Amino acid sequence: MKTLPLVDADLGLLRQGVPLIDVRAPVEFAQGGLPGAINLPLMDDEERRLVGIEYKQRGQQAAIVLGQRLVSGGIRQARIAAWQRTVEVRPEAIIYCYRGGLRSQIAQQWLAEAGVERPRIRGGWKAMRQALCARIDAAAEQPLLVVGGLTGCAKTTLVQQLANGLDLEGCARHKGSAFGRHPLPAPSQIDFEHAMGLRLLALSGPLVVEDESRHIGTANVPLAFWRAMEGAPRVRVEMPLDWRLAQIHKDYIDDLWAIYRQQFGEWLGWALMRKQLSSALARLKKRLGHARLARLQRLQQLAFREHERGNRQAHEAWLAPLLTEYYDPMYRYQLEKRNAERFLHVGDWDSCLAAARAWSQERSRQLDTQPQPA
Repeated sequence: MKTLPLVDADLGLLRQGVPLIDVRAPVEFAQGGLPGAINLPLMDDEERRLVGIEYKQRGQQAAIVLGQRLVSGGIRQARIAAWQRTVEVRPEAIIYCYRGGLRSQIAQQWLAEAGVERPRIRGGWKAMRQALCARIDAAAEQPLLVVGGLTGCAKTTLVQQLANGLDLEGCARHKGSAFGRHPLPAPSQIDFEHAMGLRLLALSGPLVVEDESRHIGTANVPLAFWRAMEGAPRVRVEMPLDWRLAQIHKDYIDDLWAIYRQQFGEWLGWALMRKQLSSALARLKKRLGHARLARLQRLQQLAFREHERGNRQAHEAWLAPLLTEYYDPMYRYQLEKRNAERFLHVGDWDSCLAAARAWSQERSRQLDTQPQPA
């Protein structure tokens, strides 16, 4: 087999947005790919399964022979053609498989025989993932500020306004509450970590994040970073109820409806949105109690009917008590549990944004004046 070029598992490839071709099977890619990669597999899931069985029972050489038989003729040509089309559009594309071994090497060789030479990543997906996870662990050692506040205080928007903000909810594709599920599928745990690591590649100094539980939708914040968040200084946003209610309405109704309508159309989008909001409310039964849940469900159903008539503001009838009877007491309970917590600043949204910027500038100056290792 011809010796073909290798590149190191350098996170600069991700930082620069170099296009990547993942030749692993679809089931592997679904568990987590590298940021920006497209999946053009050497073998499909069933072919990979059969080759895996052959490898366990008869060894590597027998598995290679079976793989060559399964991926031959028209199937082989179709897969080469898919790689060629991608390289024609993105000639700088780089190939990888799980460990940078046989599968990416075969894809390289077949492409080279077709007149296209592209490198593969040494160590493959595994080496790049280790580097991304190491970047997250290193970020736990960076100065960190946490933005807290009651539900509806636009903490996520505040973090997004900062050049050094790390939007964990954006990485998780979830707003971090019972009503925060995004209409599009949630990322796998691996993809969440990779999105987080990718964002951190551009953030070498102080970081600002929103106060979150360790679980954001289906994703878990990596333990070292979560522990750093728990011990970090905080600012707390305080806004009046009517302001927060308008923000919740925007997040849970207006923005959600815009996404559902764009993705699924008017009829199906509306049906799916109603189902999501109804299910989210029903999941709070244990905390709300039967009577209070039943009252909010009646108000929610009335709001749905009014929404269909053009009155979206009707949702405030169930969103307001949801804030005051569920979210606000829960947040205050968490504050009482952490009564030793000290806030660097408590104030309205604008003053907290200014405080976060001032803290970031001060910590950056401190880092700049620290002696560098010899």
